[in-house]
Amino acid sequence: MAVPRSERPLEENDALGRFAAELRRVREKAGKPPYRELARQAHYSSTTLADAAGGRRLPSLAVTLAFVEACGGDTVEWEQRWREVAATQTLDRAENPAVGESCPYPGLAAFQPEDADRFHGREALTDDLVSRVAGRRFVAVFGPSGSGKSSLIRAGLVPGRRGNGPVVLFTPGADPLDECAARIAALAGGSATALRRELGSDRRALHLTVLQALANGPADAELLLVVDQFEELFTLCPDAGERAAFIDALLTAAQAGNSRTRVVIGVRADFYAHCADHAGLVEALRDGQLLVGRMTTDELRRAISQPMVDAGGAVESALLARVIADAAGQPNALPLVSHALRETWYRRRGAMMTLSGYEASGGMHQALARTAEAVYTGLTPDQQRLARAVLLRLIAVNAGADDTKRRVRRDELPADAEPVLDTMVRARLVTVDADTVELTHEALLHAWPRLREWVAEDRQGLLVHQQLVDAALTWDREGHDPAVLYRGNRLAVAMEWAARHREDLERDPRLRRFLLSSAGRQNRARLLTRAAIAVLAVLAVLASTAAVYALQQRDTAQAQRDRAVAMHTADEAQQVHDTDISLAAQFSLAAERMQDTSQNRTAVLGTQNVALSSLVDGGTKTVYGVAYSPDKRTLATVGLDGALRLWNITDPVHVRLWTPPLTGHRDKVMWVAYSPNGHLVATAGSDHTVRLWDVTDPAHARSAGPPLLGHSDIVFSVSFSPDGHTLVSTGADRTLRLWNVTDPAHATPIGQPLIGSHTDAVASATFSPDGRTIASSGHDHLIQLWNVTDLANPTPWGQPLAGHSDTVYATAFTPDSRLMASVSNDHTVLLWDVSDPAHPARLGHPLAGHTDTIFAVAFNHDGTVLATAGADQTIRLWNLSQPADPVPLGQPLTGHTGYIYWLAFSPDGQTLASVGADSMVRLWHLPATVLIGHTSYVNGVAFRRDGKVMASASTDRTVRLWDTADPRRPKPLGPPLTGNTKAVNQVAFSPDGHTLASAGRDGTVWLWDVADPRHAVAWPEPVSGNSQAVTEVAFTPDGRTLAAAGADGVVRLWNVTNREHVTPAATLLGHREDVTWLAISPDGHELAASSSDDTVLLWDITDPGRPGQARRLTVNTGGVRCVAFAPDGRYLATADSDHTVRLWDVSGTGTPQQIGAPLTGHTSFVYQVTFTRDGTTMASTGQDGTIRLWDVHDPAHASPVGPALTTHTAAIDGAAFNPDGTVLATASDDRTIQLTPMDGQEAARRICADTAGVLTPQRWAQHVPEAPFPVSCG
Repeated sequence: MAVPRSERPLEENDALGRFAAELRRVREKAGKPPYRELARQAHYSSTTLADAAGGRRLPSLAVTLAFVEACGGDTVEWEQRWREVAATQTLDRAENPAVGESCPYPGLAAFQPEDADRFHGREALTDDLVSRVAGRRFVAVFGPSGSGKSSLIRAGLVPGRRGNGPVVLFTPGADPLDECAARIAALAGGSATALRRELGSDRRALHLTVLQALANGPADAELLLVVDQFEELFTLCPDAGERAAFIDALLTAAQAGNSRTRVVIGVRADFYAHCADHAGLVEALRDGQLLVGRMTTDELRRAISQPMVDAGGAVESALLARVIADAAGQPNALPLVSHALRETWYRRRGAMMTLSGYEASGGMHQALARTAEAVYTGLTPDQQRLARAVLLRLIAVNAGADDTKRRVRRDELPADAEPVLDTMVRARLVTVDADTVELTHEALLHAWPRLREWVAEDRQGLLVHQQLVDAALTWDREGHDPAVLYRGNRLAVAMEWAARHREDLERDPRLRRFLLSSAGRQNRARLLTRAAIAVLAVLAVLASTAAVYALQQRDTAQAQRDRAVAMHTADEAQQVHDTDISLAAQFSLAAERMQDTSQNRTAVLGTQNVALSSLVDGGTKTVYGVAYSPDKRTLATVGLDGALRLWNITDPVHVRLWTPPLTGHRDKVMWVAYSPNGHLVATAGSDHTVRLWDVTDPAHARSAGPPLLGHSDIVFSVSFSPDGHTLVSTGADRTLRLWNVTDPAHATPIGQPLIGSHTDAVASATFSPDGRTIASSGHDHLIQLWNVTDLANPTPWGQPLAGHSDTVYATAFTPDSRLMASVSNDHTVLLWDVSDPAHPARLGHPLAGHTDTIFAVAFNHDGTVLATAGADQTIRLWNLSQPADPVPLGQPLTGHTGYIYWLAFSPDGQTLASVGADSMVRLWHLPATVLIGHTSYVNGVAFRRDGKVMASASTDRTVRLWDTADPRRPKPLGPPLTGNTKAVNQVAFSPDGHTLASAGRDGTVWLWDVADPRHAVAWPEPVSGNSQAVTEVAFTPDGRTLAAAGADGVVRLWNVTNREHVTPAATLLGHREDVTWLAISPDGHELAASSSDDTVLLWDITDPGRPGQARRLTVNTGGVRCVAFAPDGRYLATADSDHTVRLWDVSGTGTPQQIGAPLTGHTSFVYQVTFTRDGTTMASTGQDGTIRLWDVHDPAHASPVGPALTTHTAAIDGAAFNPDGTVLATASDDRTIQLTPMDGQEAARRICADTAGVLTPQRWAQHVPEAPFPVSCG
């Protein structure tokens, strides 16, 4: 018998040698079968398999996995090993001699002009573009990232253009004029520096230079000037003037009468609005644009197969079908497809690209991530740190659009980064030229999870650094203009960043100079701007040794200094209001404590109807998950360090850990969930495991059992069933797994993993509260509803739900299981009617407002409020009183400085917890004084005389009653009152509080017996008589007469002493247009009615049956919207259409006279005026959505009380003080009613209770360094 030839010894001194040796050991563990026997199982020749373990070259991934599988090894482990070695190797492609050595697919890179013969699928679009450019001198090519617009321009237009002449192609970068000057100067043979100056000052410079460059050539020659990635003009160029000059230069070059230039710009579609900001560009784009959409199936088929056919090879039909299916409907598919095909080409079998090779690469959705991950894991730890720093420098973080790639100079990167760059260049992740480095394609930003996480972890820092670099460049360019230097809060933020990123400063002397100069200028400025404070402080000390006069001077100096500090603190509150509302509230309170002025008091009052947050350091750099215990005593968080933390929140001002962090996971933890009974916590880990924790006693929490194993990749989410007996987990391995956790110490899988519905990672799964359904969502943009009524045999309720255009990160159900919300990387929220999960349906339009990826979604305890949050660092609340038409509930909640990854409502819905990339846990205390329930505009409010009950009227045709006995905690009283068949315009209580009147657009007034407000009963018949809408109602002080104003210009008086028989008392005529409002004097003798006819008529109704002659008050402002008597009846206020409020003396019997000047401040129509009971304060509201308070102690000299209150988000139609004047109720088109206590001490108490941990001595010193840290909350 033949003796097998022994294998040559291996040297294990490099990665390739060690790889081959490990392969041999795998074969030895399998019993060392002959290669001929392995060949039968692996379907590769024995020679190929022997060479794989020979150590001379790295085998292909397909050969490696076939070898390992034939030997019974772990293919997942070996794929990772292969990638780590591949990152350090140049693959030997000689094993595929049938196909040329040059890969026909460019991967992430765009096709270039020299690739025209390999550019397929866009023939029709290329012809269209060539034709457009031949017919117009300015054409814009728009398309989403990944649509192939750069390839279309470079490999389609440039080689296919008509006519002759040079082509200049460039991208704008941070200095578009410099880029343009360098290219055109090279063409014309002049000085780039001189041309750069001319381009900045003369819009004709580009045009004239091109004419000069072409003067000696053919008469018909023209320049094709292509500016690709035009969006860099807005993301990388910080100078608006330079942007405008660049656009002007392009337009002039193309539009001049003797132009010899044709301009083509390639623009990402989401920057269309930026282009619209330039008037000339708008005109040029009017009929000069081409939109690059998704490829058709036929186009995609050609793009996939033809390059391989041209190279002498073929594409397996199964592979072609699979790639087309994967790319279908994906807006950014082309670079991912191209990269996956490139990786598949490396794994081809002979001249055939196969489906197995494609799947081995990871396919369209995973290939790029695997390549990037292999490159990264193949680096040393020091090189990994360098790679992270380099890649983050190559990203432009954008606040209002998707992040983009950023081109940087090589000398801006660490000097020792060259080997790392070389590795990334070989993998085609980055592209370099002589001077610059950039990402090859923006697809990497979305496709590689590790890179997304890096951005998320320090998004705010990246933004600060990016803005700092831009400012430093502008400062250099502007000749070190001091006006460009940072100051104030912006400088403080930059210096804080610099303290954490010293290496970046060391590498960039320009940044160092800029920051040092900024700090020096601010120090000098402080000497000037704080001169008053400093001098006054010195005076205060010097005066201490003087006599009485000196003591007085000292007191004056100290008071002036305190006033200056208070003003500075109030200014800081305004500065941070939009970025951290809770910090702004603390500054407002500190300013009010220093100087008790109306301005400062009102600022404090204005914090009451907004959510404020307390702050807890989450203990790890990034916090991914948060969950409340059912008893609301504990908050669980998980994050980057892999630990579970249990927080004692019984005292929200002093939050502390119940026990030290619980460890067990070997990597970061992505999700945390409580069981319904609160005894168990489940965590999902990047280490591929799920863990259960016994938290029955949170002070002695412990592991509940061994980890749950089964997932082969990151576990993203966990969710308990309503009975707590079942757990569902999801992961990057595309599966859902069900677990029986009845005995957590011995949890077991239920059935087989749920697979097939998702073609990519499953981001989340959630049980519906009724336990019948699981909703899973994934990176494949889909949501699948699963029927789990039989846990042993879960089945899909139907086809996956499509609606999002990108990864769906999470879903949530309302408590009644009838509504589901989903959030996505496409920046939208979708609502679904899942009352019949077998036939789900989309509700309404997508909820828009977020400007970046949305990661988190949660419903409150009763399903009336939805919270969403994400990468734009904001939380948005949505009023779901009308699920088919949700509206924002208040302004976005701000304070986080990084991505927000998850949200959780407390069981009672009063608190919302949020966590994210800034390491902080925020507990948002939602104001109980914002009332929702109406499903449309709220038109009016009225208090019962004792203030314990409030009524509201709405366009939704209902009246609602509210218990306001404790105005800090109002609550609904009984069901809505329905009688009016159209919108209810206003409501009014009778003086004894037993009757409520509602004025309807249907021309009727309904009267209700509300003696027991929980069980209101309608009077037998509504009051009718108005031919059009009833706009307002009012009772006389004795309660015997009801006045109703009509849109027909008539006021009708009704005798309401007998509920069985309401009779007319009088009809008041005189207005020529609709009556907008009624007011009855406190003594009941006079009725004032305002009208759109510019007048107020005052009738004597001492005897309602025989009203006296009316006095006429003419305003001439375009209409009077509202009228109100002061409590003493001596003067009247009118709300006017010229945006003002006027006061009128009506104390006599003659014509009313205006008192003082009109009160200004509103920016649109004033809808309502109302007085406190003591007559010292008046409130006005209007279409501008603001509330303004006025001091009317002396009506002749009325004045505003502080700034406007701006907590509503739409017009405020109604307002009323409660009887003792301590609370103002307002009704708004934003569908809410807000109660604003007028007690500043109550507002201060809330700020102190709800913003613990927000204002620290360190933050105070950053913002108000000239004053000691205040003790506003003692």
